[in-house]
This record gives sequence, structure tokens and C-alpha cells, in this order.
Amino acid sequence: MRKPENLIFMGLLLLLSSSVWSQKDCGAVGDVEFICGPANAEDLVQVPDSDWIISSAMTANTGVYLINANTGAWHAPADFAFVHDRARYPLCPSSPDMSRQETHGLNIRSTGPDQATLYAVAHGARESIEVYDVNTASGTPQLTWKGCVLMPDGLAANSVASFADGTLVATVLFMPGKSFADSVAMRPTGAVFKWSPGERDFIQIENTELPGNNGIEVSADGSEIFVVSSGFQTIVAFSNSNPARQLRSTEQLPITPDNVHLGPNGILLTGGMKNDVPACGGAPGPQHDLAALGSCPRGSIAIAIDPVSMANRVLVETPAMPEFSNATMVLDTGNRYWFGTFNGDRIAYVAK
Repeated sequence: MRKPENLIFMGLLLLLSSSVWSQKDCGAVGDVEFICGPANAEDLVQVPDSDWIISSAMTANTGVYLINANTGAWHAPADFAFVHDRARYPLCPSSPDMSRQETHGLNIRSTGPDQATLYAVAHGARESIEVYDVNTASGTPQLTWKGCVLMPDGLAANSVASFADGTLVATVLFMPGKSFADSVAMRPTGAVFKWSPGERDFIQIENTELPGNNGIEVSADGSEIFVVSSGFQTIVAFSNSNPARQLRSTEQLPITPDNVHLGPNGILLTGGMKNDVPACGGAPGPQHDLAALGSCPRGSIAIAIDPVSMANRVLVETPAMPEFSNATMVLDTGNRYWFGTFNGDRIAYVAK
């Protein structure tokens, strides 16, 4: 969840180093266990056909985190290669300034054996979608920066999804003049933007305005786009067209949903902070600003959604705890559910 500039939590600037599964001050809370150290790990994706997770890092001088889902070892890679694909990304001015870059929403797509493409929403150095090749032939993922697509002036992306041909769709949570207060009041704040290889700029998709356009995903066949509305607390299915047609929606969810991804069985997965928490002033509303909302511990809930019927079911729910809150997503690696957070010093996981 990207915050308006006047409400941004200052990211924790940590001295990052390799870590291991068990760590001091990182004990389990009930069934919830942690990998401690990664700061503001807002989104997580699993590298296809591997044991590795890539996490975003909404804090400067990091880029991403690499996490071994079996051993718990993690590190922030310091050995990015930079090979600009000028044919596909001719308008990308340069490689990013990694000392300033913060990463946000992620998307990954397999491109062949031991190969995938990672798309990362970036802030700090510039407002863009940064593109990386991911090679796992040696075991540990090796990332090579390939290019970028700049966001339109004055706009910051929140989440990104990709089509098989390299076309990208990205959400903008807050258009100029819109705010968190508008979102919780269920007034439109954002929209979906689309870019295809060979085009110059991201173009707004008409009829995709929602209160809090947040996470985004595309259907397996590329015919539909799924968009989170954090304000409505729903996920909306749109046609992949411009103007888009709203096709269907979930019912209001018991969370403030944030990111959404297709799970390994083709089911949509989303996660977020529990809404009904009387100790935190109840569901998000006009009584909250984002700083207040994020400072009161709320339980995390993971939800599975049938992309055809939009019916939903709760997969796992954690209690409120000071150790971990502000959940933004859930990742299913087969034996565990993993939760990211927009403001915290750890990633949480629960055994299935």
C-alpha cells in the first residue's frame, strides 16, 4: 500500500546481511513464525520451479530480498548485473540508482527452464517499473537488470502484472488531488494504466477508477484483469480492453485487501489487515489516517478467491500481535503461507 507523501512511514534502514531461519528476538508467536531482518517486505513472489522467494523492499539501498523458502536463509543481493535491452526498453534512460531505489509491488513470469522475468514497481530513484531477468541455473537466483518503463509524470505505481507478450498493467493508488481519506470514504482515487512493447507511455484504461486501486493480476488466458479496491474492500474483474468493462466483483472482504496474485492452482490469493478490530477503532474509515491505521496491531488474514465465481474463503487467520502487523499479501509455497508487510522488520509464515 503506497502512502501519500505526507503519511509515508520512514522505512527502517537496516544493515542487511545474510540471515538464517532461527534468530534472536525472532521467536514464534503461537503458530506464526518469522524471518527477521527484511524491512518493509511489501510483496513476495516465488521464482518458478525453485525454492526461492523474491521480496520487495520499501526501503532505500536494498532493491529486493532473496529468501530460501526451505532453509530461511536470506540476503539482499549486491551483485546485480546491468544489461540494458534497448530494443525493448528504448526510452528507459539508464540503470536505476540502487542506493535510492525502493521496490513495491512485484510480478514474475516464467520465460523458460531456469529463466523468468521479474517486474518491480520502483520508487525513490524514479517512479517506474523496473525489469529483471532471473536465472536459477546455478541454484541461487541471479538477477540482471534489463530496462524500465517510466510512469507518467506525477504518478506513482502501486502494483504491476504482466501478459505473455510483455504488456504491463499497473495500478495508481492515488491520482493527483486524491487521498487516503477519499479511499476510506469509498470515493474513486486511482486507476489502471497499460503499456505494451513498442509503445511510448503507459495509457490510462478508462472505467477502471476505484477507491484505492491497489493490487493487480491478470487471468491465465489474458482476457481479464483483477484489481483490488482497498476502499471497497473487494477485488473487481475487468475485461482486458480500453475502455474496460467491469465484469464481476467479490463481496466485501473481512480485510483491507492489498496485493493479489494467482496461486499455484489458478486461484486468486490476497491478504491484508483484519478490518473488525475494536481496539484499533474498528474498520478503516474517516476516523483513521494511514499512520494511525498502521500503528495499531491488526491480525492478518489470507483469502482464496475463485476467479470465475469470485467466491472467497479464508485460508488462515493470525491474531493481532505487536511483532507483525500491516499485512499486504499472502504467498502459498505449498507447505506454508507467507505474509508481507508495508511497515515491519520481518516476514511472517504459517505452516499449512
